[in-house]
Amino acid sequence: MPSNTKVYAFIDSQNINLGVKSLGWDLDFKRFRIYLKDKYGVEKAFLFLGYIEENEKLYRYLEEAGYILVFKPTVRYKKEDGIKIKGNVDIELAMTVLLEINNYDKAIIASGDGDFCTLINYLKENDKLLRVIVPNNQYSSLLKEFSKYIVNIEPLRRILRKK
Repeated sequence: MPSNTKVYAFIDSQNINLGVKSLGWDLDFKRFRIYLKDKYGVEKAFLFLGYIEENEKLYRYLEEAGYILVFKPTVRYKKEDGIKIKGNVDIELAMTVLLEINNYDKAIIASGDGDFCTLINYLKENDKLLRVIVPNNQYSSLLKEFSKYIVNIEPLRRILRKK
């Protein structure tokens, strides 16, 4: 890939975070940002997450690590095992990919969520798709058709794991 190729990453933080946690480790988001820059030349990395007021310190850390944070308001609701917080970022991620489309040459989507299948296909058809980074092998079967673009984080555990 030419060095002047502008690459942006669009990261579903919840999907990536919970996906690696399901394998028994925690992702070091600072190392992940460095990996994206070094491996793919990612100029801008948009990190999509539900906003929780108590997490301000985390948000500052992520911004200092080089992410552009895109927040979704969260909804709190009661469940049998306590209060759950939901902040589905799918629409925000898809809209940002499309609103930014003239500003980058290639895109990386970091999520194993099949809801992004149409978006990923659109990027592929318009020669904008570079990679789809998934957190584990349990990613949506809807993404299987993009197998040549898929990069699984699990083999990168050694370099991306929080110490």
